[in-house]
Amino acid sequence: MGKGAYAVEVDIMQPIDSNKSPKVHEPKLNHIGLWVDDIHKAVEWLTSKGVRFTPGGVRKGAAGYDVCFIHPKGNEEFPYSSEGVLVELVQAPADVIKALG
Repeated sequence: MGKGAYAVEVDIMQPIDSNKSPKVHEPKLNHIGLWVDDIHKAVEWLTSKGVRFTPGGVRKGAAGYDVCFIHPKGNEEFPYSSEGVLVELVQAPADVIKALG
């Protein structure tokens, strides 16, 4: 849906085996991706606010953009989480930043 910077992708996922990970059906909203204009600054700022990230840090995603994931569960050191939903931060390409800037 949408075009360019306003494109939206929706994937309907069902588990191959509901007893194995990843449990794409729990919670009902499994994963959301968000463009960010500076992924390294976003991670630094969110970490300073107590947000926990999954292991692996910033890395190339399947589409070639830098990505990282907010951990779906908090812990004692990083109490803030996304309440069970995997949140993917995606480095926005220059044309998206320009279009939305």
